[in-house]
Amino acid sequence: MNNTTINIKSLVRDNILKLQPYISFRDHNEFDTPTFLDANESPFGEYNRYPDSTQKTLKNKLAGLKNLSPQQIAIGNGSDELIDLIIKIFCEPKKDAILMMNPSFAMYGFYATINENKVVQLNLNENFEIVKDDFLNIINDEPLKVFFLCSPNNPTGNSTEDVEFYLQNFNGIVVVDEAYIEFSGKKSSLELLVQYPNLIVLQTFSKAWGIAGARVGMAYASEEIIRLINTVKTPYNVNVLSQELILNCLNGENRLEENVNKILTERDWLQGQLEGIECIDKVFPTDANFFLIRMKNVEEVYGQMLEEEILTSRRDPAIPGCIRINIGNRQENEKLINLLKSISL
Repeated sequence: MNNTTINIKSLVRDNILKLQPYISFRDHNEFDTPTFLDANESPFGEYNRYPDSTQKTLKNKLAGLKNLSPQQIAIGNGSDELIDLIIKIFCEPKKDAILMMNPSFAMYGFYATINENKVVQLNLNENFEIVKDDFLNIINDEPLKVFFLCSPNNPTGNSTEDVEFYLQNFNGIVVVDEAYIEFSGKKSSLELLVQYPNLIVLQTFSKAWGIAGARVGMAYASEEIIRLINTVKTPYNVNVLSQELILNCLNGENRLEENVNKILTERDWLQGQLEGIECIDKVFPTDANFFLIRMKNVEEVYGQMLEEEILTSRRDPAIPGCIRINIGNRQENEKLINLLKSISL
C-alpha cells in the first residue's frame, strides 16, 4: 500500500468539510494603532484583551525551530485537546473506530468513547512491542480511521521502530505522539511529514520543557490537516499567559537541553539504584522520563509508598504487578529508593 498520495478529504467527516471556521477579524488583519471596540472586552486591565486566536508569534517561532511552515502547526490547550479534535475531525460517531496500542495512553480511548467511536486495541507483546502481523491483521478486519502510535510509549517507556511501516500500511490517519521524544535520543517523525500526508506528529511543552502547568501542545502535519484542526478548535483555546510563557522559554538559552540532561542524569542514577532491590522483580528499559517497574508484591509496595506520600501510577492489574514511576529530583529519588530498600517481603 502506498500512502504517499492518500486523499485526506476522503477521510474527513462530511459535516466537518462543510464547517465554516470562526474567524477573529483582528487576528486575520494588520493594524497600526487600532481602537478595539469589536469584542465586548473591558478597556481596563492588564490582560483585558482576548489572546491571538491564531497564535501567530508562537507558530512562527516554532516553525523556525522545526524547519516547517507556520501553516503546518496547530497549537492546543495541551495535547489532549488536539487528540480530541483529531477524533472529531476524522471519526464519524457510532460508525468509525480508532486503533491504539495496548497498553498505551488512556486518553486516546477516552476521547474516542466520548465521540461514540469504537476503540480497537492492538495488544503489545511481552516486550511491549508491536507485532507487525497482528497490526496487519487488525487493519484488514476493522473499519479504522485513526491509529494513535505513542513513541516512546506511555506507560511502557519504549520506542517504536520503523514508524514508516505503519504509515505505509495504515489507510487512514497515523498520529505519532512524541510527548517523550526528547528523552529518547531517537529521530522525530517530523522528517516524514513531507512524504506522508496521513501523518500527524504531536509534541508538548509538558514533559522535557517542564511547563505542564501552561497546558500547551503542538500538532505538526500537512497544511490541509492543520486547516481542519484550526476550523474545529475553539477560537481562543490557548490563553495569553501560556503563550507568553512559552515564547519566553523558547527565547531563553538552553532551557530544554538543561532540563533533559538533568533528567537523564537522574534516570541513570535511579536505574543503578533500583538494581538488586528485593521487592523489585523487573525494571523495564525506558526511552522516557519514567520507569515501568514490576514489583513482587505490588499491593504491599504501592500501599507503603502511599503511606509515605510517594505518589506513583499503579498500572496493575492492566499490566500485572507493575507501577509506573517518573524520575524526580535527587531528593525525591533518594526518598523513593530508601523506601523501596526498606521493604521486606
